[in-house]
Amino acid sequence: MTYTINRVISGQDIDSVDARARKALADNGFGVLTEIDVKATLKKKLDVEMPAYRILGACNPGMAYQAIGIEPRVGAMLPCNVILRETEGGVEVSAIDPVASMQAIENAELKRVAGEVRDLLAKAVAAI
Repeated sequence: MTYTINRVISGQDIDSVDARARKALADNGFGVLTEIDVKATLKKKLDVEMPAYRILGACNPGMAYQAIGIEPRVGAMLPCNVILRETEGGVEVSAIDPVASMQAIENAELKRVAGEVRDLLAKAVAAI
């Protein structure tokens, strides 16, 4: 099973891919609830250098509400993380596959909702 939805975007810097990612996520019903600038955090905490690396915590409120209604503890697995990282080939965008991340919960209805979220995330990543 694949655990992420991936795409590399060439010829763009991380800031432009970030803007495109946020628009594509919004166009597919997601908001960005959290943002972690891993590069800046590791520089501050460990004084190390690394390529740009950001984690966007994306959430589709309607789908999150459905999932929490089905399984109240699913919040431990939310939001869906979308990673933007500089690579030699460009900026890689990776989104967690919610179906894969929820394998431990045996609930067919929750897996159905996770499948819908996966499809929306895949559309968003493809649109970046």
